[in-house]
Amino acid sequence: MFFTPFRSRLRARLAAGLLAGGLGLCSLGAAAQTAGPGLPPEVNALLARAKVPPDALAVLVVDAAPALNGKSAPLLNWRANAAMNPASVMKLVTTYAGLELLGPSFTWATPVFVDGSVAGGVLQGNLIIQGRGDPKLVQERLWLLLRRVQGLGIKSITGDILLDRSAFAASTQNAADFDGEPQRPYNVVPDALLLNFKSVVMTFSPNPDSGSASVSFEPPLAGVQVQTRVPLSTGANGSASLAACGDYRAQLKADFSDPFRMVFNGSYPVACGEKVWAVAYADPASYAERAVAGMWQEMGGKLGGRVREGRAAPHQTPAFEMTSPPLAEVIRDINKFSNNVMAQQLFLTLSQTPGAERAGAASSEASREVVARWWRERMGGQEQPVLDNGSGLSRQARITSQGLARLLQTAYVSGAMPELMASLPISGVDGTLRRSKSGVSQGWAHLKTGSLRDATALAGYVHTPSGRRLVLVAIVNHPNANAARPALEALVDWAVKEGSR
Repeated sequence: MFFTPFRSRLRARLAAGLLAGGLGLCSLGAAAQTAGPGLPPEVNALLARAKVPPDALAVLVVDAAPALNGKSAPLLNWRANAAMNPASVMKLVTTYAGLELLGPSFTWATPVFVDGSVAGGVLQGNLIIQGRGDPKLVQERLWLLLRRVQGLGIKSITGDILLDRSAFAASTQNAADFDGEPQRPYNVVPDALLLNFKSVVMTFSPNPDSGSASVSFEPPLAGVQVQTRVPLSTGANGSASLAACGDYRAQLKADFSDPFRMVFNGSYPVACGEKVWAVAYADPASYAERAVAGMWQEMGGKLGGRVREGRAAPHQTPAFEMTSPPLAEVIRDINKFSNNVMAQQLFLTLSQTPGAERAGAASSEASREVVARWWRERMGGQEQPVLDNGSGLSRQARITSQGLARLLQTAYVSGAMPELMASLPISGVDGTLRRSKSGVSQGWAHLKTGSLRDATALAGYVHTPSGRRLVLVAIVNHPNANAARPALEALVDWAVKEGSR
């Protein structure tokens, strides 16, 4: 991985006077210490309806660039210094740090090595695929990688296909650790060779004439038996039911607990039409081996040995490298759709930046040190976040609304602003805010969302009809946090209207 060291760019910005302090962003700390007016009445009413007390909410609404318009006082400051669990809003720290430390054009490489001689379409030896943390090595790109192998004239491999995952340090993290739901894709654990998010994507296509739905599974996993047809739900008279779709997943009565079999003991409602369901594979440790073997076989390739763990020799020259999309594109997936494992892949990659004190395999501990140092240098060391894995899928992560606002203000006057803002969901338009019911702010806000069992949050930029741009951060920590979402939407609407005054 090659990129410009952050420290060199930081010194250049200091010399040019372009750091946040030079633009007056340092005034945020002092301004946020003074409590502003109380919460808007509509927000208070919706909090009461959700049975969430006001002191479970932390809010800061402030100009995105106060020094440019002379308005340094927050429009609203409510418990902005309280350390809160921001849920997935913590991805703002990871993605902005990534843009600054790696650069928007940064890409991940996945080298492929040929260890042996090739003649007559046969590789006499081993093929080695070395993972280096690519967050988006999805099924289509794995197919392209293996197609390029065949483009080298290799149709048959007498030895093994070795998968090198040594770029990331061994982790004790388990997919069931967070909430006991290991088959939920959001719980997938990071991997130096992360293939297709370690998930199986099933497509259900009903055929009323045959009384069944066909089921396709992607990618093909070697050694796994799958059920390719499931009966359609029937009504009282035995005909296909035309009732509402309902919870089709529960009706399927799926059993994915056996890594060697994926079966359904129920039926599929015909009224559902075509549906796509993604689940994390039951044995994530063997997923990459099964996916590579299954796809190689499906493409007509032959393998004399097996797919297994292995390492490339030091300083070996690759036959070719698969290159990921640029970071600016990757963070759109991370923030628009709140992809946890992609965020963790990026977070781990940060520990491999030039100047990182630790060498060797990437680790969360090393990445936390890198981000902490970057925060001190870039944000002045104030409101330091408590990072865990960089994705916000954590019970330990903490940050203040003031700290997030400082980050968003700093980003707003930086060169990374267009990429960061474009990565955020647009209220009522796309990503995790596509279904937002707010009428006033629809299309007027770029906001990262966050949601856990006891936390819900919004943070980003609000645009007003008058041309003013605001930073808004709102975090709720309470057992009824998810019921407070309408209150946060009302807060965004309030900011759109109030910011135009």
